[in-house]
Amino acid sequence: MILTVTPNPLLERRLIFNSITQGAINRSQKEILYAGGKGINVSRQLNRLGIKNLALTFLGGNNGKLLRRALETEQINFNAVSTKDETRYAAVTIYNEKKELTSYFSPNSEISEREVDEFINKFDKAIQNCSIVLFAGSSPNNSTNRIFIEGIELANKYDKISIVDTYGEHLPECIDLSPFAIHNNKREIESSLDVNLHDEKAIMEFLDSLYAKNVKMAFITDGEKDVYSSKFDFHFKTTPPKVNAINSMGSGDAFVAGIIYGIEQALVYNDFMKLAVALGALNTESFEAANVESAKAKELAEIISIEPVGKKMKLIDDSPNY
Repeated sequence: MILTVTPNPLLERRLIFNSITQGAINRSQKEILYAGGKGINVSRQLNRLGIKNLALTFLGGNNGKLLRRALETEQINFNAVSTKDETRYAAVTIYNEKKELTSYFSPNSEISEREVDEFINKFDKAIQNCSIVLFAGSSPNNSTNRIFIEGIELANKYDKISIVDTYGEHLPECIDLSPFAIHNNKREIESSLDVNLHDEKAIMEFLDSLYAKNVKMAFITDGEKDVYSSKFDFHFKTTPPKVNAINSMGSGDAFVAGIIYGIEQALVYNDFMKLAVALGALNTESFEAANVESAKAKELAEIISIEPVGKKMKLIDDSPNY
């Protein structure tokens, strides 16, 4: 069982248009209520990969009720803490003619200390029945920073594999707690940690700094550019395949789901890296978020290559022993 943690969920109100005229009244052909938030997206992709999981999140107000309904419709298994404040939402316009998606986000929800305490108590119970926990997305306010910090501490206490995919002022403390793995896109790392990953050498030095803090695996994505990753003190570069990209929303989440799938299924590192990159690439071909067909991703993974950067790992028994 995988546990995904989403402190900042999102109700997407998707409005579908065949044409849009700026500065005029536009009437949509269809409205879709869509469950969003990084951990929830990962849960969706894990479902497509056949991996049992539970999404833990906050739900509040009428938006929370609608998001609950969207999760139930998609059969995403979830548990939630109720909040006094409304769950945030986004107005998402999809312009079919030009294949454009534009999002307009509401302010984050205000989560109280009491609600955070209740969330951490639920987390403490849920993690004991899981093998891997993912902390994903932004922190809606200062109070919810504790979810990431205390959550990693509990994962360490219970000897669970923790994966962190977050950004903001709490990221340095998350790293100091030595989660098993970290994923970020390049821009998030640079803004959250005040570093400049301007070339491959700088990226390798950053990966080394993570390993020095006992982060066993790290993954740095940068859109359609090469993915840099590390397993212990070995570094790798993977080139994403060329696809007909129209939208990048959720690609990082699809990628992370591939990493989780590989660890949970005890796949060889190279194999699950290729699958993760394939999932992230295929995600860009539609307006869906982290909803890639498993068979299609596994087929594309076959043509992806991964190469070592620097010293090479001996290709003997690479069966995971985490």
